[in-house]
Amino acid sequence: MSKAAIAIAGICLLLLSGCGNTAYGLKKDGQEASHAMDNATHRVLSAGAKK
Repeated sequence: MSKAAIAIAGICLLLLSGCGNTAYGLKKDGQEASHAMDNATHRVLSAGAKK
């Protein structure tokens, strides 16, 4: 294997790893936002019920 092929393979691995980390981060952010919306909704609804 030539040095250029090894370098290209290494760069590809780094790019794939970066994409995987980004996808995982987006998934986690989406889940956290969903939980925050649920909590806020429950607080608003329970505040209205106490009146």
